[in-house]
Amino acid sequence: MKTIVVTGGAGFIGSHLCERFLGEDNKVICVDNFITGAENNISHLLKDKRFILIRSDVSRYIDIPGPVDAVLHFASPASPFDYHKYPIQTLKVGALGTHNVLGLAKDKGSRFLLASSSEVYGDPLKHPQPESYWGNVNPVGPRGVYDEAKRFGEAMALAYNRTHNVDTKIVRIFNTFGPRMRERDGRAIPEFISQALAGEDIPVFGSGKQTRSFCFVEDEVDGIFRLLGSDFIGPMNIGNPHEMSIMDLAKLIIKLSGSNSKIIHKELPVDDPKVRQPDITLAKKILKWEPRVSVEEGLRRTIEWWKTRPHAR
Repeated sequence: MKTIVVTGGAGFIGSHLCERFLGEDNKVICVDNFITGAENNISHLLKDKRFILIRSDVSRYIDIPGPVDAVLHFASPASPFDYHKYPIQTLKVGALGTHNVLGLAKDKGSRFLLASSSEVYGDPLKHPQPESYWGNVNPVGPRGVYDEAKRFGEAMALAYNRTHNVDTKIVRIFNTFGPRMRERDGRAIPEFISQALAGEDIPVFGSGKQTRSFCFVEDEVDGIFRLLGSDFIGPMNIGNPHEMSIMDLAKLIIKLSGSNSKIIHKELPVDDPKVRQPDITLAKKILKWEPRVSVEEGLRRTIEWWKTRPHAR
């Protein structure tokens, strides 16, 4: 049995990771300050003696007694709504938090995996985006707090790898969706599902022709799990290369939910990326990984889960 630390373990992806590691018969230590995480995401794990919850802000300090085999740093606001509401906390967890958690990995001699993001590519001028692309990011725009926090985190992880020989991994996560997403957190899929099930108008920003590539959380977690177990440092894109427009996404969610919602248009936010599609050549070659769940099937499963939640209307 190995000991795995997951910061942000009560968040959307973090909670699924905790579940996956417990399923592989590991001890899991979840560290979360619950700014954006939710205890409902991990309530079913609290009865497991191998699962330990620590309420703490890794931007201030982190100490874990005993041996640690791997540290996965997933603590951060992740939606535009959240990092606009918590800009300083977002920067702090990307900088101070990453520094503290890397220090833990160094002291314990453990493997370290950083949750980075496709947002390091900004509004990309290269399409699809390979890991070799340096990005097109506005550091002082409204999205800059998240983009630069992730870019800094990557630099810090590699500095610890080169200077202290910490065994680091970097995953660049593309738009991920599935059960346990928060209602109306500013991301397209939870917004659209909430509105469709409530029979409300669905606002699409701009023309709706901007594209994204959506990966079901089950596939995302499997790719992250494989990367952690590999010898590859990264960064590595883990996402679904199936690209679709936001307009097509809204129409598909209306169809799958059986809703009568109408699509309306709103002004496009500043620095909103026009395209987003991962090049997953590295993941296919090194991890033998590619997504298995189609966007439509993932949406069906997510909508069915959504209907069982108290917030479903």
